[in-house]
Amino acid sequence: MGRTVAEKILSEKSDKDVAAGEIVEARVDYVMVNDVTGPAAFDEFESLNVPLMRDKVVLIPDHYVPNKDVASAKQAKRMRDFAKKHDVDNYFEIGSGGVCHQVMIEEGFAAPGRLIVGADSHTCSYGALGAFSTGIGSTEAATVFARGVLWFRVPESMKLSVRGSLGRHVTGKDIILTIIGDIGVEGALYRSMEVEGDAISSLSLSDRITIANMGIEAGAKACVMPPDEVVYDYLSGRVRGEYRAVFADADADYVDSRTYDASNIVPVVAKPHLPSNVSPASEIAVDIDQAYLGSCTNGRIEDFRIAAEIMKGRKVHRGVRMIIVPATKKVMEQAIAEGLVKIFMDAGAFISGPTCGACLGGYMGVLAPGEKCVSSTNRNFVGRMGDKESEVYLASPAVVAASAITGRIVDPSEVVE
Repeated sequence: MGRTVAEKILSEKSDKDVAAGEIVEARVDYVMVNDVTGPAAFDEFESLNVPLMRDKVVLIPDHYVPNKDVASAKQAKRMRDFAKKHDVDNYFEIGSGGVCHQVMIEEGFAAPGRLIVGADSHTCSYGALGAFSTGIGSTEAATVFARGVLWFRVPESMKLSVRGSLGRHVTGKDIILTIIGDIGVEGALYRSMEVEGDAISSLSLSDRITIANMGIEAGAKACVMPPDEVVYDYLSGRVRGEYRAVFADADADYVDSRTYDASNIVPVVAKPHLPSNVSPASEIAVDIDQAYLGSCTNGRIEDFRIAAEIMKGRKVHRGVRMIIVPATKKVMEQAIAEGLVKIFMDAGAFISGPTCGACLGGYMGVLAPGEKCVSSTNRNFVGRMGDKESEVYLASPAVVAASAITGRIVDPSEVVE
């Protein structure tokens, strides 16, 4: 019997052939923590009184930066002090980085065949480049700080194929929301999702990252796509060190296999309060108070280009706040260079520097009771972006931008053909 991507990577990193269900101790290529999860990891690591495996450690403040209050300032200072004490090169201070997952990809840490862990649930994003990446707790991160290895239960895998041609305005966000709407928020619980097909290979890397990012919203341990020339070209001159691409065997064993016809996928929205509560955008027509474009899910330059195409020459609807947050400094620089920031500002949108911001209800767009927000982020749980009586509708950048113009959630085709 052949092996899945998860089985192959975990076999290589544990120096033995392993199969789904086995417990292994595997070598980790990189471990990442942010300003929220880092301090607890630092405390645990310091208690071990051992040297830091500094080349494997990546520190990225992003959740509450710039600091919004004294508590968040203390968290950021802990990270800054830890980086200085242990001479950590891979520390991305405010002004040099951005949202952790996009930084990990931009800075060449993520690559095919690697095993990467991060103290943030959306670490699964790096599967877009063919890595096995997964979220862990702060205590587990401290273990990797000290030993460079971590135990894993090798997950079962499921194969999700998307075949055919995608329609106008259909993006990676619509694909993953459609999949989650089908399998549910526990449909991939502790499984590795292998997402493939000609519709996937036709996507930009940005759209693939969006899909991998939201694998966790179906409960997945990892969400992996087969790397190709799109990935290799992106990594050329960027990747740190060597890498080796890993692909599933043709006779690999999957606990579930599903195929989706790309031509049947339309722009969709996940209504409150679950990412699986999915309906076509054309059927919702809910009035909104806020439109939010950004996050590790959809804060890349490709997302901004999509929104700018829709918003150019138009105005944000009276009574709607539109907040746009680039994922990293590099994204912001490129958006400025391409004139996208001017398009957004001319339309009446507010643009900030890179931060997780309101995605987790931190700041920069927190919702009041009863307010409704259409957002390109990844979660719409009760109180996720503010008051527990507020509502978050998850959508693609195209739907977010079109809805900001109309003042209600719409299919982008209602604004542009």
